[in-house]
Amino acid sequence: MLSQGHHLRIPGNTTKLIMENNFNRREHWEQIYQAKQPHELSWYQATPEISLDLIMEMKLPLSAKIIDVGGGDSLLVDYLLDAGFQNISVLDISAAAIEKAKLRLGVRAGLVKWIVADITAFIPEEKYDLLHDRAAFHFLTEEHEISAYVKTVTTSLNNKGILVIGTFSEQGPKKCSGIEIKQYSETGLLDLFQSSFEKIKCFSADHHTPFDTVQNFIFCSFRKMGEE
Repeated sequence: MLSQGHHLRIPGNTTKLIMENNFNRREHWEQIYQAKQPHELSWYQATPEISLDLIMEMKLPLSAKIIDVGGGDSLLVDYLLDAGFQNISVLDISAAAIEKAKLRLGVRAGLVKWIVADITAFIPEEKYDLLHDRAAFHFLTEEHEISAYVKTVTTSLNNKGILVIGTFSEQGPKKCSGIEIKQYSETGLLDLFQSSFEKIKCFSADHHTPFDTVQNFIFCSFRKMGEE
């Protein structure tokens, strides 16, 4: 069973989750983000168009609580701030990734809640209206990790809350950043989330990496079921 760990407050409006069980995974990502610039990472996007489109389609109020899981130093938070959203959280297992994003945003970093945590053991302190995850979930390959992720996502969202998720498809890579990943089909994602979520839409899309390679993703948006 996964340890829940504990929270430690650290400066800069950041929550740090200490997880002894996941030391190696954390170390892996810390090394990657310390060694590479954003454009040297395969998942880099100058404009996260698909994620933005899926979020904007939900027509959420600007006060909606949005969390980007595995956000790292992704530029999605920049675009959400540009759009006027006022309650944004970014969660990543790598403190180095978070620090890079904060440095990039400068004074605007103070408008974001930064969380250094392993999503499989994250205990949210608030409920979110939308949870976004592009290219984080597929790095969880053990059944207990996947189950923990689904449970965390479900409990993190308000009733009628939105889940936007993008993973490697069955036509996508089998490895990324030197480690194995888990591929998904639309059916596979539906099976995992159907007990608590209803599908809004799913589709596949190609991501063109900075290295002129192509990675196929499956994107889905879901709405958490709840009482009217």
